Amino acid sequence: MSSLYLWVKAFHIVFVASWFAGLFYLPRIFVNLAMVPADSHAERERLLLMARKLYRFASFLMVPAVALGLWLWLGFGVTGGWMHAKLFFVVLVLGYHHACRSLLRKFESFANTRSERWFRVFNEVSVLLFIAIVVLVVVKPF
Repeated sequence: MSSLYLWVKAFHIVFVASWFAGLFYLPRIFVNLAMVPADSHAERERLLLMARKLYRFASFLMVPAVALGLWLWLGFGVTGGWMHAKLFFVVLVLGYHHACRSLLRKFESFANTRSERWFRVFNEVSVLLFIAIVVLVVVKPF
């Protein structure tokens, strides 16, 4: 194994973990936004500001996470059936990330129709995706 491969792999893990940290917390802010009373403008604006900043930061982290993953896959020839399954889940994570943007836009435009309970369930989706990806990468079941 080359030294470069190990460096790329290490930074891929760092950026993926950091990106997921944002995806774990952003929907939690949505839970709180869904619970804000209609007359609590300051609280709503504070939570929106936090959500916007976290979404931007998570988006920034997503780019090197994906780029380094592509480098590992295409540049170093990391392959296997597990990789195809992992790529499927990565596409789902990308969709989840963009769904968070859509939900944030709905909060910004006062168009959210979902309950805090719905957001609590939505919040768990990123955890399940993370577990699936980690198991596939570590166990390589096929």
